[in-house]
Amino acid sequence: MSAPAAPPRAPQGQPRKAALAAWIGSALEYYDFFIYGSAAALVFPKVFFDESDPANATLLSLATFGVAYAARPVGALFLGHVGDRLGRRKIMVFTLILMGLSTFLIGCLPTRDQVGGLAPVLLVLCRVLQGISAAGEQASAGSMTLEHAPPSRRAYFTSFTLSGTQAGQLLATLVFLPIAALPEDQLLSWGWRIPFWLSVVVAVVGYVIRRTLHETPEFSRQTAASGGVARLPLVVLLRDHWSDVLRVIAGALVASVSTIFTVWALSYATSDTVGMDRSAMLWVGALANLVALGAIPLWARLADRIGRRPVYLTGAVGSALMMFGYLWAISTGSYALTFTFGILAFGVVYSAANAVWPSFYGEMFPTRVRLSGMAIGTQIGFAVAGFAVTFAAQIAGPDGADWFAVALFTAALCVPPVIAGLTARETHRVPTERLGEPEPATAARVEDARRAAV
Repeated sequence: MSAPAAPPRAPQGQPRKAALAAWIGSALEYYDFFIYGSAAALVFPKVFFDESDPANATLLSLATFGVAYAARPVGALFLGHVGDRLGRRKIMVFTLILMGLSTFLIGCLPTRDQVGGLAPVLLVLCRVLQGISAAGEQASAGSMTLEHAPPSRRAYFTSFTLSGTQAGQLLATLVFLPIAALPEDQLLSWGWRIPFWLSVVVAVVGYVIRRTLHETPEFSRQTAASGGVARLPLVVLLRDHWSDVLRVIAGALVASVSTIFTVWALSYATSDTVGMDRSAMLWVGALANLVALGAIPLWARLADRIGRRPVYLTGAVGSALMMFGYLWAISTGSYALTFTFGILAFGVVYSAANAVWPSFYGEMFPTRVRLSGMAIGTQIGFAVAGFAVTFAAQIAGPDGADWFAVALFTAALCVPPVIAGLTARETHRVPTERLGEPEPATAARVEDARRAAV
């Protein structure tokens, strides 16, 4: 019997092209995702919900932000399965189109004054589609980039997925700044729609890049070597890698830092309790994301040198501590303190965990279940992180002023990521084709147990 044909080599430059495709796709996904977050904090309570009860309208609006996170695990089950069966590129193209379309449709929705209770229903439906899209985006982009990357630079190349995320948040903030400065009547009538319509431009550019991207050599090699892919990747994943799935779920809770910073803190700072200017607070996010664009690749390069775990743990522990400083700074009403702590907390410290998790989580799994493992694990954790905003709004009390309780809540959500980081295997020196395999000592024990049973 002849040996299976070797898979074709990827053309020169594919690692960079994969990183660019991951960057621009993540930028679109999170531009779309976070213009929604800004709108949910500043506009949607007045456009889609009952203005006669402002506190309840704000709570319901922030809850719709979390709806997309609730849809993510469902999307992860489907898209993870398809991605491990048919390849990463197909999922990357599909998620890009779905996110662009659902975001554009949000900009076209009628308001509560026009169609009554149907308006928030349509808003939630579009938000669910955004969540399904986001479920497959980072996992497919991370898997694609990791499997194209040189073994010694996997953290660096996969970090472009999260650099794209920060770029998308920065772009969303910059687009929303002039919109937020409009007179109230113009903002609430037509101004808020413009950022959602503009997503089409980025979607077209991303589609052109992604449709020409080759499938990863590692996915092709595994397919050729095994004569195919896992028929049911989810079964293999939960049977052989359930502990790493739980580890990724716990690790993904660190995203609560991002949602609290981006949405709840913005709502708190611009509330009547604190009364800070909304444009100034949008600038805090913009500058923090700008700093993160420089910090993420630096943290990733460090992770390629010293390992994933120490960098990731620095981000998780540091973020828990820095949230107290940032929310305290907002409570004082001081713009100088708020800008300083915001940039340090989100732009520098949180970027350590953000830079590393695409490689850290992806390297826990073998190629045949990598996309499923990353998608399902991260999206369940992200679902909790998404609703952290709603919980924070309740924890803050009826006047929304208990920032210390919210900081304590955020710090508590950073404990599972710390545990995940401490218990995970260090993988930065493991060859790409050996990722997800049990350590030699563990494998020997399993084999001895099998022989003893026989």
